[in-house]
Amino acid sequence: MKSESRYWLVKSEPSSYSIDDLKVDKKTSWTGVRNYTARNFMRDAMKQGDPVLFYHSSCPVPGVYGIAKVVSKSYPDPTQFDPASPYYDPKATEEKPIWYLVDIGFVAKLKDPVTLDAMKKDKRLQNMTLLQRGNRLSVMEVRANEFVAIESS
Repeated sequence: MKSESRYWLVKSEPSSYSIDDLKVDKKTSWTGVRNYTARNFMRDAMKQGDPVLFYHSSCPVPGVYGIAKVVSKSYPDPTQFDPASPYYDPKATEEKPIWYLVDIGFVAKLKDPVTLDAMKKDKRLQNMTLLQRGNRLSVMEVRANEFVAIESS
């Protein structure tokens, strides 16, 4: 029995990796996440085929710029083992990895981004995790109705 899709939002600074980069690459490994809650989402909850909102953060106009999907099962983030990587974790070993990731694939770039300001004004999104004070997660779950509200904006 196939389980229901869950919906996600991933954040990236467009100067590091943008929806345009994903469009060119077709898919990417979501490396470098070093928050346990976000890691747990990727390791335990994200499944192949789950829809993803691609959010640009730390930029002049933050917001959702595209749609992606999860295209792999979770697996250990290789950057944790690389001493030259800014995401290296000396406590992680190949036998006992700490950090996990999923690959995400390009689906569509939105014609117009759904800006953070627009999301804050949309009553349908008032309980969205992204909009809650103090939330800084780079990977978070979104409710189906929130995904649809943003996708159809």
